[in-house]
Amino acid sequence: MSTPALSRRSLLGAGVGAAALVGAPVAARAAAVPVRRQRRRAVVIGSGFGGAVAALRLTRAGVPVTLLEQGRAWPTGPNSDTFPTVETLDERLLFYGSAPELFGRRLSLAPYAGLLNSVAGPTMTVLSGVGYGGGSLTYQGMTLQPSRAVFESEFPGGLDYDEMTEHYGRVRRMLRLETAPDSIVSAAPYEPARIFRRNARAAGYPVDRVPMPIDWTFAERELRGEMTPSYTNGNCAFGVNNGGKHSLDVTYLRAAEATGRLDVRLLHRVTDVERTGSGEWRVTVVRTDVRGNARETVVITTPTLVMGAGSAGTTRMLVRAAANGAVPDLPDGLGRNWGSNADRIYVWTNPEFPRVQGGPVVFSSREWDDPARANTVIQASIPPVAFGGVDVDPRSTIMVGYGVSAARGRWLHDPVTDAARLLWAPENDAAIQTSRIGPRVAEIAGPGSVLLDTNLVAPSTWHPLGGAGMGDVCDLEGRVRGQRGLYVLDGALLPGTAGACNPSMTIAAVAERAMSRIVRRDVADALI
Repeated sequence: MSTPALSRRSLLGAGVGAAALVGAPVAARAAAVPVRRQRRRAVVIGSGFGGAVAALRLTRAGVPVTLLEQGRAWPTGPNSDTFPTVETLDERLLFYGSAPELFGRRLSLAPYAGLLNSVAGPTMTVLSGVGYGGGSLTYQGMTLQPSRAVFESEFPGGLDYDEMTEHYGRVRRMLRLETAPDSIVSAAPYEPARIFRRNARAAGYPVDRVPMPIDWTFAERELRGEMTPSYTNGNCAFGVNNGGKHSLDVTYLRAAEATGRLDVRLLHRVTDVERTGSGEWRVTVVRTDVRGNARETVVITTPTLVMGAGSAGTTRMLVRAAANGAVPDLPDGLGRNWGSNADRIYVWTNPEFPRVQGGPVVFSSREWDDPARANTVIQASIPPVAFGGVDVDPRSTIMVGYGVSAARGRWLHDPVTDAARLLWAPENDAAIQTSRIGPRVAEIAGPGSVLLDTNLVAPSTWHPLGGAGMGDVCDLEGRVRGQRGLYVLDGALLPGTAGACNPSMTIAAVAERAMSRIVRRDVADALI
């Protein structure tokens, strides 16, 4: 089969993309890095909750899929040291090219294909997971389904809640969700979780155990001394070394691999997306080593392109493609209706807290009766901390809140940097944070406690949503309007909120619903 000739834009993009990765002169890097061209039936960018669902459902429908992931694989197992810990922070933490800071703290790390991508702006830092399995590698794992009232208040009317409940159920089974058993809740390291439950109930708030994609027998084995602690000392903030966490690499993606139709390409960073003259899609990819050094540029042409690079990744790529004319006629709503899920992270200090505390999350307090003010507060462990080899006992734990908010930001192209930047007002989300999340956190902490609102120090979100939303940019199945063969199936598709929940389950359920229709219609009609 003949391969379309590269356009001048593609050749320039390949050279510039490769050079940007290593900071070398464009001419030198373009000359040094070979360019290879390929044609594939379907390409998925990203292996997070949307990309993983798309990869599985397409491959099971008989469609060969090439999956492009800019990060590496992170295999785990009992007593492994795959992931960094707070005590051993090193180059594995940040993805090369990220803003070199976390929670406002400047980090000096060697370039590496690390776990977190940080996009820092003057008023908001957007954090997202990188690696085979996307954010599922590092997320705490709270897997919540919004209530009917909240869902119908925040999501388009065309998404039927009863039908969505079926897809939520499919996600629940794939991720093998479990709540923490009594043997864990009653264990000494989980005293902070019990204090959270006690205080929340005393303040008159409901408390429930959170469904988690975790095999809790791993934590029980740690308690018996059979494995090095990972769950039971909170050393799971950046991934669980012992395994037992049902992340996407061992669930959806492994099932897709089993079809024999999934071509996984790790350390493949997409630099450009372009629509060809014939209406197909041209994706320019730089294959790197783990240090971000460019080894090869691969230009893939495909009739079907699924964007699953996360809200920030997908939106930034498409905004740049629209501004440069690489994808003309993208919908005017692109880049708009972006939200932070009203994320808030607090450090809760109290002399009752032990230094060693189990994680990741056991309980949540959900205030969902009023959809307009719906919010959730959870307690999460703080891992062991040491400075200069000396153990530190901060007598602290973490509370996290998120909720519904009408505030929205926008991604705009900056011609100086040729990148999309986020416009976000510092007072955004203030209504829900000052009326419900903040006061509830203070009530749960109670007298004798000290709270540090980290967002006041360094505004950030781990749950970016929107930017290529359903309705104005895409239909409910993620088909980009006016762009045949282009789909968005990740957090960018959501309407800037996940309905007072961690968004992972809703992203996956929306993708499951979309793929059920795409397989029936687009694959069956040979559109894919």
